[in-house]
Amino acid sequence: MTTPGIDRSAARFDTGNHVTPLRELAEAPVFTVFQQMAATPSGLTEAQAADRLHRHGDNLPPALSEDGLLARTTAALRSPFIALLSVLAVVFVAVGDPRGSTTVAVMVALAVGLRLWQQTRSVRATRQLRTLASATATVRRRADDLAEPLEREVPVSDLVPGDIVLLRAGDVVAADLRVLSSTDLLVDQSVLSGEALPVRKGAPIADGAAAGGGIVDSANLCFAGSAVVAGSATAVVVATGGDTYSGSLAHAAAGLRPESSFDSGVRAVGWTLIRFMLVLVPIVFVVNGAVSGIWTQAAMFAVAVAVGLTPEMLPVIVTSNLARGATRLARDRVVVSRLNAIQDLGAVEVLCVDKTGTLTEDRVVYANSIDVTGRIDHGVAEFAYLAAFFADESHDRLDAAICEMLTEQGMPLLAEAAYDKVDEIAFDPGRRRSSVVVRRQPGEHVLICKGDPDRVLPQCSRVWLDQAAVTLSDDIRLEADDLVQAYRKQGMRVLAVAARPGPARLERYGADDETDLVLVGFVGFVDPVRVSAAPAVSELADCGVQVKILTGDSAIVARQVAGQVGVDPERVLVGAQIDRIADHRLAKVAADTSVFAELGPGHKLRIVTALRQHGCAVGFLGDGVNDVAALRTADAGIAADTATDAAKDAADVILLDKDLQVVVRAVIEGRRTLANTMKYVKITAASNFGNVLSVVAASVFLPFLPMLPVQLMVQNLLYDTAQLALPWDRVERDYLRAPRRWPSDGLVGFMVVFGVVSSLFDLATFAMLWWVFGAGQNQAMFHAGWFVEGLLTQLAVVLVLRSKAAPLRGDRPARIVVAAAAAAASVGLVLGFTPLAGLLDMSPLPITYAVWLIASIVAYGFAAHAVKRRYLRRRRSWL
Repeated sequence: MTTPGIDRSAARFDTGNHVTPLRELAEAPVFTVFQQMAATPSGLTEAQAADRLHRHGDNLPPALSEDGLLARTTAALRSPFIALLSVLAVVFVAVGDPRGSTTVAVMVALAVGLRLWQQTRSVRATRQLRTLASATATVRRRADDLAEPLEREVPVSDLVPGDIVLLRAGDVVAADLRVLSSTDLLVDQSVLSGEALPVRKGAPIADGAAAGGGIVDSANLCFAGSAVVAGSATAVVVATGGDTYSGSLAHAAAGLRPESSFDSGVRAVGWTLIRFMLVLVPIVFVVNGAVSGIWTQAAMFAVAVAVGLTPEMLPVIVTSNLARGATRLARDRVVVSRLNAIQDLGAVEVLCVDKTGTLTEDRVVYANSIDVTGRIDHGVAEFAYLAAFFADESHDRLDAAICEMLTEQGMPLLAEAAYDKVDEIAFDPGRRRSSVVVRRQPGEHVLICKGDPDRVLPQCSRVWLDQAAVTLSDDIRLEADDLVQAYRKQGMRVLAVAARPGPARLERYGADDETDLVLVGFVGFVDPVRVSAAPAVSELADCGVQVKILTGDSAIVARQVAGQVGVDPERVLVGAQIDRIADHRLAKVAADTSVFAELGPGHKLRIVTALRQHGCAVGFLGDGVNDVAALRTADAGIAADTATDAAKDAADVILLDKDLQVVVRAVIEGRRTLANTMKYVKITAASNFGNVLSVVAASVFLPFLPMLPVQLMVQNLLYDTAQLALPWDRVERDYLRAPRRWPSDGLVGFMVVFGVVSSLFDLATFAMLWWVFGAGQNQAMFHAGWFVEGLLTQLAVVLVLRSKAAPLRGDRPARIVVAAAAAAASVGLVLGFTPLAGLLDMSPLPITYAVWLIASIVAYGFAAHAVKRRYLRRRRSWL
């Protein structure tokens, strides 16, 4: 159920260029509509249809621009890390170092290529989720102007403006249509409006659009994406493809993608590294130039600092972690369409979900039937079954639930044997009830009415009690009302069933005959809560994620379901109340509320926006066209594979199983991915900063560079290649129990603390090489000595700092991480003995240097662990 306030919030979507022509067509006479659409009642000719198809294009939902190769390439390049590496490549070209510029260019190409590959896989998987069956529509077409019109099936993609379409129950409306004529047409347009119940559509001339309402309230317009529940109609196509109303919503939402928590975190980290570079590089250049007077050497020192600060493989490492996360999620039947969304899932603090289909099973199940006093009475269900069984067209799932239940008991045979149908009074959303008239014995008709208790009870004058019809007194009526409310508060849907026997007659029955009824009783239905819903909500709460329910259903039902699954049901905010709250106040109100009911399309967007303004990282699970804007505004938009194409296009993550347990696993995987990414970011940044401090000190005390820029880059590449195994590393359970974002605010402190520790051991190595091993007169040996020591200590410190626990306690590193570190160390040790040593200006080291290496690595490991313990006492978070 929705409220009048929903139309006001939905009206914000009714301001596009698509709405005005639709409103004009809704209000125009049929003759004018035919003129404007260049159509006739007998339909288009095949030639006209082919020409219009060529001009307007296929009737397909608009594809988002992110799907294109150019858009995906642009997104892959739009990274501060890629920009940082690109600037570094230019610097190498400027100083005449082709080896350095080539290496950086390879890193950029590798990072972009890996991201493009994974993104292309995701787009392909998303497209495969769309239905493979080619839906069709019934249209009137003619061979030529003189031929008789024929009704035939055409693919929905071939519909064009001006086509005459025939609608029947069960059809999905494939384009925007102006209804020309109809018979008891009921349309479910919940994917657009959020309205839970089907609405009646017809062909009024004067009042095409509902006064004061949105365009979706137009009584003679049917919109693409809606479905025919009952009745039939003839309509003319007025818009196709991207020109439809749902297409306009998708287009409008396409520009809503704000910066997510992942994007803002990456940007902050990138700018932190850039600021360090902008400060330190000029300082080193000026200091070394002033001290040595050799500005060429000073420039090389400055380049070395820039190289030392730059984590060349950072884009590749980040993308590898995301790709690994996407692969793990695929095993849980989750398709990631936007790669960065994996880490956005790990940051989610608030998850907004719909009630139907997510917390419940999205099906109606017969619960019981009772008389007016609340006693079980199976006769009430039998009357309700007769009303559903003899109806020409069932209008909702309640009838299907009754029939499914009683069919197993042989009721169809009994109904056909004992009763004959006489007439039917079809369901009307205005009356909210329907009736059938049956003949039980010659000379007697029985009118059976069922529907909303609020609309059936006023038509009753008597009640069936103790096998007799007695007067429906005020006390009994009050008792019946209390009974209905009690059922509703339990989250149940209730049908009232009434009957009236009378003499047989020849004239037709109508709504005026639904009076002086005998109230038989009530039938209750439930949408069962998923068995996994409550445990999933509890697990999310344990993980620091608050679940908020956003539904178009009534507040009573929403509150009941919330209580069953463990969401706080005390405060419920409905759409009409949200309309009266200003945006700046809604942020606080939305943060304090867990259940939102009776919502329309605009409300969901406002709630998600308000929560983000409050500082929350928001996940949103939706499936309708009316959810597209909220899906794109959320940090992580989630849709099921059963959602509309527009919703799946807008979503970042698609669930092949619409179950909150899957979302729990996705959130955990997002945090695991971020943890392994941050291991690299923070530890590498600290090590690189230590290298820079060492180079700055060397620029004052040494007459030459302690390590050439290309040597620094090769060292970084060996180290970074080993860190490609980090996506497979284990993550501490404590880290997975709370939402995680890119912690750029703690990066500087981490870099300084552990960078200084690293630099102290580098300076000790400089002293050993200069005074003990006599490398002051042999630059190639000095370069090789620091190269090996720096590489091995970097590889070792990752194993120390990867978790809070001591290296041999807690969650030990994965074997592949240890193996990769050992392999990189082996290559670094033998590099000075290979032909590449000459190209890198390095020479073999004396065997005795191994003693210093072992002592340095062990001492550095203990020092890093001691500093880590002290660091953890001052800060709660780690990595």
